[in-house]
Amino acid sequence: MQYQSFEAFSQGSQPISPLTRIRVMDRELVNTGPASAIEAILAPGRRCVFFLNAHCANIAVRDPQYAAALARAELVLPDGIGIKLATQMTGQNLVANLNGTDLVPALMRRAAQEGLGVYMLGGKPGTAEAAALDICTKVPGLRIVGTRDGYAGAKNKMAAIRDINRSGADILLVAMGVPMQENWIDANFAALTPRIALAVGGLFDFWAGNVRRAPKPVRAAKLEWAWRLAMEPRRMAKRYLIGNVTFLGRAAKSAHQTLDRFAVVKRVMDITLSAAALAVLGPLLLLLMLAIKLESRGPALFKQVRVGQNGDRFTLYKLRSMYSDAEARRADLLSTSDRNGICFKSKQDPRVTRIGRVMRRYSLDELPQIFNVLRGEMSVVGPRPALPEEVAAYPAHALGRLAAKPGLTGLWQVSGRADIGFEQMVDMDLAYSKSKSLLLDVLLISLTFRAIWSGRGAY
Repeated sequence: MQYQSFEAFSQGSQPISPLTRIRVMDRELVNTGPASAIEAILAPGRRCVFFLNAHCANIAVRDPQYAAALARAELVLPDGIGIKLATQMTGQNLVANLNGTDLVPALMRRAAQEGLGVYMLGGKPGTAEAAALDICTKVPGLRIVGTRDGYAGAKNKMAAIRDINRSGADILLVAMGVPMQENWIDANFAALTPRIALAVGGLFDFWAGNVRRAPKPVRAAKLEWAWRLAMEPRRMAKRYLIGNVTFLGRAAKSAHQTLDRFAVVKRVMDITLSAAALAVLGPLLLLLMLAIKLESRGPALFKQVRVGQNGDRFTLYKLRSMYSDAEARRADLLSTSDRNGICFKSKQDPRVTRIGRVMRRYSLDELPQIFNVLRGEMSVVGPRPALPEEVAAYPAHALGRLAAKPGLTGLWQVSGRADIGFEQMVDMDLAYSKSKSLLLDVLLISLTFRAIWSGRGAY
């Protein structure tokens, strides 16, 4: 993954805390969580903040003015499942979906805490006022210092700028739709006194109640676009049906040009093998989940934060092979580890359930990691994904194992798993990271079946 430290570059701005950035389809996007994004927005200095989704990316291809505005913006935040898919095509991962509909209300809460004034420009006549009333009700103490519609109210540019500046606003929210809002901010930011300007699209319509947002389950399923299509089929059909396909085609072409051939083939192999494994082993996975629930209390799936490629953290999925209080008991068992080095393993771990021992013997508890592979967080072949506390204790040379995407299987896994000491495991993973051989991947996959059957080091 190619990262670049974030530095303020707008004229007159001050440097802000370093941020990780990710390059997607020739666009630099901030790659962080919501809290860090808000800190970056509110940091000292002046800045324009734009959001990029699939629709925006399509417009930027045919609108040079908008494309230039995006390039000049100090913060461009990733918005939507389309951008996430585009990053995954390049073997990268987004930390979070930083869409304005969710992020800006959180930003308004911080603005209220810090006593910052907010000006709202955009929407049809009356929309900005209704939206201001709604957000002030939800965020007590928020100071809305002015509103103006995006039609007659914005037609006289100089009058709008005077009104905004006289209000003493610290934050300007502009809701005129893409690309008009970004082009307006880009052209007039030097004449404006608010130090932060955000392009917020249809946010005022949501706040004012003009447009109903998708229910939370629909948003959680990443299907908010389908909801909007169902609500406004005529207006949204071209944007979502034709536009999304066009965007994914451009994203695939960009990924092919960006990645080396090995990375592309490896990702295709990951998707093909994991999808096939899910189809074949899906019934077994369901039976094991039922057996787990019957033996002990707690969820059948176990979730744990692991460290992936380039130090990115992700949620790893496994079938629960231990009792539900296993994490709380781990510290008391560290001294009983049967493995040399940092990583803890115990042959007689009392936290393991009966069905858990069977699953571990044949590595069946790893089956849900098929979903991690499909999501692009893991590969079929790669180093073992480490715990954050393990990585924190790594000697300097061991950090090199984070150069490769973690995998379901690898040199360590087929060579004895837990019977292999930490230093030897690191050496194996470093050797794999340097090899980049599709033939080696195929060989390791074939050897995995022998390793699972023998059960060596599986406990």
